[in-house]
Amino acid sequence: MAAIAVLESSTKPQPQRTRSTFVRELRRNLTAHAFLIGAVLSFAFFSWYPMVREFIMSFQKTKAGHTTWVGLHNLDQISNDPSFGLAWRNTAEFTVLALLLGYAMPFFVAILLNELRHGRGYLRILVYLPVMLPPVASLVLFQYFYNPDYGLFDHLLRILHLPTSQWLQSPSMAMVSVVIASTWMNMGSATLVYLAALQGIPGELYEAAEIDGAGVLRRIWHVTIPQTRLILSMMLMLQIVATMQVFVEPFVLTNGGQGVNGSVTTIVYLIYQYAFNFSNYGAASALGLLLLLVLVGFALIYRWLNRRSEQ
Repeated sequence: MAAIAVLESSTKPQPQRTRSTFVRELRRNLTAHAFLIGAVLSFAFFSWYPMVREFIMSFQKTKAGHTTWVGLHNLDQISNDPSFGLAWRNTAEFTVLALLLGYAMPFFVAILLNELRHGRGYLRILVYLPVMLPPVASLVLFQYFYNPDYGLFDHLLRILHLPTSQWLQSPSMAMVSVVIASTWMNMGSATLVYLAALQGIPGELYEAAEIDGAGVLRRIWHVTIPQTRLILSMMLMLQIVATMQVFVEPFVLTNGGQGVNGSVTTIVYLIYQYAFNFSNYGAASALGLLLLLVLVGFALIYRWLNRRSEQ
């Protein structure tokens, strides 16, 4: 009986100890919530507030300091602009070309890096180095490469006895030139993401494929791509969102963002023109809202396709 009494007394909760534990956990939670509140407020002020403000301004017009509600007038104005259709076509062209070049190339570079046994770390640094450079510095470097008089690319073409190109001065080559520069600048991040996904694939799958007589291409098609399907689909959506908001590359490379005959005018550059060249913030906000709706549409399609593939 004495042993039972001692056991019961030892298992009874200690009021003072419970209270001190509660106070300690409360303080820890308050500290964590204080840091979270700061992050949430910063995100709301610098991200959500501009989005809400843009939505409101897209239905307003400001003139001489006076703001009036104009309904859909801003949307009607930008849709009647001759540059509106051209900007959408150029944006779509850049997105398609950037996906063809900038989506596939990092994946295959990651496959090559994953297969290497020596010098892999140095090559990772080399691939990621363009991402660490300031974008403007990289684009000024490409301006030198594209110069038709003394540029590196035309110099190499002359050495190989191949026809030279006007690059940025040519309406047919300007967008391709922008895509090449953009791919070189941004390829490193996607390559490291793919490389991390590849290193998570079990080696037994490749060994089984080799035993079955699968070559390199068949191993990539039947093992690598299925095992990285989720990463590939996520990166595809992120690249679509990023490429449709292209602005810095054409703006710096063409010294203004239009190119010859508007060959590289994009939607974001048109927004920039409305806001800072024409001081028409309502039209700029309406065009930005339209771009947001298009990107939301892509996101909804991506989510629907993912759900269908999971079923």
